[in-house]
Amino acid sequence: MNLDRVIVALDFSNKKEALMIVDKLDELIEFYKVGFELFVSEGVDILRSLKKRNKKVFLDLKLYDIPNTVMKALKVILTYGVDMLSLHTMGGFDMLKRAKDVLEEAKIKENITLKLLGVTVLTSLDSETLREIYDFNLSVSSLVKRLSIIAKKAGLDGVIASAHEISVIRENCGKDFLIVTPGVRLEKLPYDDQKRTVTPKEAFMLGADYIVIGRALTYCQNPKGVLIDIFS
Repeated sequence: MNLDRVIVALDFSNKKEALMIVDKLDELIEFYKVGFELFVSEGVDILRSLKKRNKKVFLDLKLYDIPNTVMKALKVILTYGVDMLSLHTMGGFDMLKRAKDVLEEAKIKENITLKLLGVTVLTSLDSETLREIYDFNLSVSSLVKRLSIIAKKAGLDGVIASAHEISVIRENCGKDFLIVTPGVRLEKLPYDDQKRTVTPKEAFMLGADYIVIGRALTYCQNPKGVLIDIFS
C-alpha cells in the first residue's frame, strides 16, 4: 500500500472533529494537512495535538507577501515543528529564495527537517479562469512549468501541483523534486469546486510523490474501510 505517501487534509473548523478523524485512521495514516480553516480556528494547538500523536504535519498556509514579511513569518513557523510548509510561487523568486535561506540558517543551528513546497496553480483554476484573471493565453501547464522552475531555482524542495502537470514538472525539475498532488478524489464527481481532479491510483501512476485527500475521505462514514479498500 502507498499509505505512507497519503496526506489527509483536516478540512474542519475545530480540533475535536479533526482529531476524531486522526484517531480513526491512527495506524494507517501518519501525515496530515492543516489548512487555513483549521489553523485560523485552533492555531498552534492543533499542530501540537498532532505532534503529540506522533503525526507528520503539512501546514498549508500558502504564504504570499513581500519577502521580508514571509521571512519573518517563517522564523515563527519554524518553532512549530511542522514537516511541510507551503508558499505561493506567485510571490516570486526573491520571496522564495529568502524563505529558503532562513530555513538553511535554522538547519545549521537545529535539527530541522522542514520541507518547503511552492504552490503553483490552484486545482480550482483552469485555463479559462486564468485568462479572466491575467488576460493572456498562457495555458495552465505552461504557467505551472514556469512557476516550478522558479521554485527549483530558489531552492525549494518541491511544489504542489495537479497530477495533470506532473510530467512537465519532472521534465524540467528532475526526479528528486517533490510533487505533492491535491485535488485527489476517490471517484470522479460530476460537480466539484476543483476542476483538475484525479483518483489516487491515477495520481500515483502519473508520478506524484504524495497525494492529498480531504473531504472525499474524511466525510465518509467509514474512512478507514475506504482507505483499506482503495490501497489494498
